[in-house]
Amino acid sequence: MAKSKRNKIVALTQTDKKGRAGKDALYEQIRESADQYKYVWVFSVANMRNTYLKSVRADWKTSRFFFGRTKVMAKALGTSPEDEHKDNLHKLAEQLVGHVGLLFTNIEPTEVQEYFVNYTESDFARSGVEATSTFVVPAGPIYRGEEIFPHNMEPQLRSLGMPTVLKNGIVTLLNDYRVCKEGQTLTPEQAQLLKLFNVQMAEFHVTLKSYYKDGEIYRV
Repeated sequence: MAKSKRNKIVALTQTDKKGRAGKDALYEQIRESADQYKYVWVFSVANMRNTYLKSVRADWKTSRFFFGRTKVMAKALGTSPEDEHKDNLHKLAEQLVGHVGLLFTNIEPTEVQEYFVNYTESDFARSGVEATSTFVVPAGPIYRGEEIFPHNMEPQLRSLGMPTVLKNGIVTLLNDYRVCKEGQTLTPEQAQLLKLFNVQMAEFHVTLKSYYKDGEIYRV
């Protein structure tokens, strides 16, 4: 007779006591979802933004998403053949490293893949992200789009490293200024300048890594 794994208790001894109730609830929700849904996906997120992930959740109301607390999620699935919730789920748990999450769904894999291949959102890059292009502001009056920067922003631009002055009440750049170079890791000042100039260099997207069904793991 095949061994039953659904009622096996696994203590969360490696998690701290702070927020224990939330971790226990997450543990139970993941196990319940593993019983309820046909497919379990592991996905990674680039340039994480809660707003966009919330939008994805809204599009997938019949499914369940879990993101963060990867150690708890891994324990819920099971980290070895002895404590896994279902056969071979521990192989999926091995992939819960980094900015990854779980998607529980009954939607067929082809439809899941089609949705996420086509879902991207542009946003402002944060510090620590690589610049996707070189951005240079030319000398002279400083424009944001078709409008000149308001005069009261000159001190802020100067504090962020731009050689600016006020000439007849107009924010003016004394010489060409390269805000960033393609491939460069952005500093907080560079990221703030790109935002002020309304230049978006980050893209939120979800990458599907693999999925589980009936004891088997399928890579994508």
